[in-house]
Amino acid sequence: MFTGIIETLGELVHIENEGTNTHFTLSSSLAPELKIDQSLAHNGVCLTVVRIDGLRHVVTAIEETMVRTNLSDLCVGDFVNLERCMQMNGRLDGHIVQGHVDTVGLCTRIENRDGSWNYFFEHSTELSEYVTVTKGSICINGVSLTVVNSGEGFFSVSIIPYTYEHTQFSYLQEGMKVNLEFDILGKYVAKLMNR
Repeated sequence: MFTGIIETLGELVHIENEGTNTHFTLSSSLAPELKIDQSLAHNGVCLTVVRIDGLRHVVTAIEETMVRTNLSDLCVGDFVNLERCMQMNGRLDGHIVQGHVDTVGLCTRIENRDGSWNYFFEHSTELSEYVTVTKGSICINGVSLTVVNSGEGFFSVSIIPYTYEHTQFSYLQEGMKVNLEFDILGKYVAKLMNR
């Protein structure tokens, strides 16, 4: 379980395919603090650390993960949002994030608001019920954010300078895919209401 509060950015330094699996090697300041078999969110995708070498760590994604997330779009040199799983005795600064991506969304517009940024995203319309609560929580590439506006198949969020500078949002461009995880509480409520 995660909080959506990004600890650092990791630089993707190597990608290796082995059968239907994909091994990602990332370099970051977090690597010396990691342990083998530890869960680590990469752009919001929970992956297991399988190897550590100095400032680098390796994780493996299975075919299902590659198909259902934007990890297949990653290239060497890209930066990835990293977050270790939350400690049960720590503060929940963001919101409850599972690291299980619900769908891939598309960044359709970015507005520079002279001190903040508005990002607009599209997603499958059948998932709109999970984003209908304005000021509700959503996880985008592993970042816990607040929904500003939402409608049928779209929503927007606002980014403060700290988030822009310390997450992958500064690299995000219009037309790029993002991993979306909807608020777990909202998903349960929607499921109960549909019964």
